Amino acid sequence: MSAWVIWVIVAAALAAGEVLTLGFLLAPIALAAALTAVVALVGGGLALQLAAFIVASLASLAFIRPIAKRHLYAPPRLRSGTAALEGTRGVVVERVDADGGRVKIGGEVWTARAFAEHQVIEPGARVEVAKIEGATALVYE
Repeated sequence: MSAWVIWVIVAAALAAGEVLTLGFLLAPIALAAALTAVVALVGGGLALQLAAFIVASLASLAFIRPIAKRHLYAPPRLRSGTAALEGTRGVVVERVDADGGRVKIGGEVWTARAFAEHQVIEPGARVEVAKIEGATALVYE
């Protein structure tokens, strides 16, 4: 069996292990094994293959893993503006139907329409904001 095939098998095994563990430790090493398979394919000897594997493993662990972990554990993006209102609750101030109405969302009164065209929501009902279109909240009960 050719050396490059062995390196491809090692890379695949490490990649499969990464999928099972999700620690982002095996993926950089799998990347190094794939690079080493290329070195073996172009005719590099065993010493060159091992050197390529060791250097690529250390480099990918030192540079790629910290970046990936930073993205993995980054806080979720903060929604702002009208996007922050989606999913919030409000109270119907003026009857809401497919043609219009008014709801109070977070202390502000918004023009509103029913999210489902056939729905009619009476004043005092609690609603949830499905979407914001311009300055109009699309709401449902």
